This record gives sequence, C-alpha cells and structure tokens, in this order.
Amino acid sequence: MQHNGGTMNDRPDRISLATRIRNNFLTGLIICAPLAITIWLTWSFIHWADSWVKPYIPSRYNPESYLKFAIPGFGLLLALVAITLIGFLGKNLIGRSIVGYSESILNRMPLVRTVYKSTKQIFETVLKEQSSSFKRVGLIEFPHPGTWALVFVSTDARGEIAAKLSENGEEMVAVFLAPTPVPTAGFLMFVPRSKLRLLDMSPEEGIKLLISAGLVTPEYTAAATSDAANAVTPPAET
Repeated sequence: MQHNGGTMNDRPDRISLATRIRNNFLTGLIICAPLAITIWLTWSFIHWADSWVKPYIPSRYNPESYLKFAIPGFGLLLALVAITLIGFLGKNLIGRSIVGYSESILNRMPLVRTVYKSTKQIFETVLKEQSSSFKRVGLIEFPHPGTWALVFVSTDARGEIAAKLSENGEEMVAVFLAPTPVPTAGFLMFVPRSKLRLLDMSPEEGIKLLISAGLVTPEYTAAATSDAANAVTPPAET
C-alpha cells in the first residue's frame, strides 16, 4: 500500500514540473515576442527610410563615403530634419509664397491636381490638432440588430451626405468599421448618432482589442465612469 501510495504521489510532481516548464516558456514568449517584433519593425522602417533618402545625398555629405561601415538611421534622421525645416520655412511669408506658387503649378495639371488636393485634405484633417477624428471608440449594431461591432468615430456627416441622410432631423456620424485582426482596411459607414454607443476606451485600446480578436480587453471601472459623468454634468441647484 505504501509503494502504491508513493507511486501516486510522484505523478503530481511530474505534472507540476511540466506545467512549470510550459508556463515559463509562455512567459518567455510573452516577453520576447513583442520585443523581437518591435525591433524587427523598427529596423525595417529605418532601412526603408534610408533606402529612399540616401540615394539623394551627395557623396561628399554622406558619412558612409568616409567610413567603412554603414550608419543605420542616418537617412531617416536627415529626412526628419528636412521635413521640420520645410515646415518652419513654410510658416513665414517667403515660404508661404513658394508653397502657393508650387500649388498653383500643380493645380494646372489635371491628374496631379486631383491626387494632390485629395492627399492634402486627408493629411490636414488627420493632423489638425483641433480635430476629433478617430479619438473616440464606439459600438454599432452590425451586421444585424443584436450584434455589435467596434467602430472608430471619424467625424460628423457633412455636405450632401448630411443633407440627404438628415432629412428626418437625425444627426448622422461617420464611423470606420475595421476588420480583425488587421485593422488597416474596412468600411466607412454613416450611422445615426442615437444608434452609436460611445465607449470610454482610447483608440489605442480599441486597436489592441481588434488585433487580439477580443483577447486583450482594456480595464473598465464603472465607478470611475460615473464619477467622470458627474463631474461633466453636475446636479442642478435647487
């Protein structure tokens, strides 16, 4: 009986050891995988930027012409400095005059004019500090009632779309419905404001939720939300 008892007591130890090895491996994977992916993406982006910028750098100004090794990120750094300098010069009178003259030339080119105006409008809308585009996350019923999909709020409906869809007095909102797990392409949808349920999570947390297919859920505290709501709309004085 003691021998059988000793044999049965040994099995949990072996299972526990295997479980510890598996848990250690998963923990190491959680630590190493994000680091490796981040380093790989950063390194690839630096090399991509260098491949675009370095061919336009004169040899006498390129440090790699005098050194025996490459300098990763030199082209990217030079591009950042050049873009910042162009932005600084574009704010003064001479810079605005040059930009205006260049735009007048582009506006005379049929195909180039359309591409330039569309691209400029997109960047101005996205990068405008006062814009609230894609700063809120919400839920809409899609593809049928009772089923909810995560969306990013773009802006209020404007122009002809707002006029056509708001005939009954309902305000319409433009939202972006991104797929899982790659939220780079999706659907632009116009929904009534009353059908949109805004969430407290940030756009970054929403993207994590999409990429992870619901596995990475941001923390939520109902008490904090109710306190914030009370702070925004204090009770009326009697």
